[in-house]
Amino acid sequence: MNDLELQKYLFDLQGYLVIENALGAGEVAALNRLIDGQNLPPPDKSPRFGSAPTLGSSLIRSESIVPDSMVQTGRDERVGSGFLDWGKSFCDLLDHPAIMPALRIRLGEAFRLDRIYGMYMRKGQGYGKLHADYGATAPNEDVHPGEYYAFRSDQIYEGFVVVAWALSDAGPGHGGFCCIPGSHKSNYKLPQQISDNFEEAPQVVIPEMPAGSVILFSEALTHGTATWQADHERRTLIYKYSKSHLVWTSRRVEAPTAVDLTPRQRILLREPGDPLRHFPSLFEADAV
Repeated sequence: MNDLELQKYLFDLQGYLVIENALGAGEVAALNRLIDGQNLPPPDKSPRFGSAPTLGSSLIRSESIVPDSMVQTGRDERVGSGFLDWGKSFCDLLDHPAIMPALRIRLGEAFRLDRIYGMYMRKGQGYGKLHADYGATAPNEDVHPGEYYAFRSDQIYEGFVVVAWALSDAGPGHGGFCCIPGSHKSNYKLPQQISDNFEEAPQVVIPEMPAGSVILFSEALTHGTATWQADHERRTLIYKYSKSHLVWTSRRVEAPTAVDLTPRQRILLREPGDPLRHFPSLFEADAV
């Protein structure tokens, strides 16, 4: 069985796929040095950093509250390129060769970058709860078929795949990303008894992710963030991709001003469009 065939099987079976050693130790160290250079505030109020699209400009380094002045005037200034403007190393992850074949399996020939943010956590810090953005547990599951992606037995209708790069060791005993394997195919809502105490539920797993690993998972997968237990800081870079004609909000990730992008990276930041009609293949020779 070749690697791509195995990836396809595991991704479909579990709803997530871990690829170890996607980045070398030197690459991980370089990314961490660039993050250190941002002088981020402690992650006490929010574990997110470098988000895009976000408030103001790409210089914003953490989640912010919308000022009253914007609410009063109705101005929407959520723009920016987030951590993509911090260096070429962050942009090189956009279409890294370790992830593109797996993304092609799930999203086809034409997909785009929808959102990015980083996560950093310190020992004892928790964040959020189990959730899914598609399927029986998702908030939109009551929308009538035809108005949104329908979710039916034995089929996965999804438009978003998350790619999370581990810049520090994570996994059982550490904390961080957790999920219920196979839940992307569930036709029933997440039971409250699991939701209320998910870190103790035997159905929830924390995949082993040494620094340099990358995990891809469906937004239909029931997932969350387990309390960080390790002495070292959690560091993860999250890139969310969607089929080319789908968007999460009306806002976009802007191209970085300080980095020259490759042709394929520029395509990933294009406006939404119908696949292969108004949005080109990412795998044609001209794109690569």
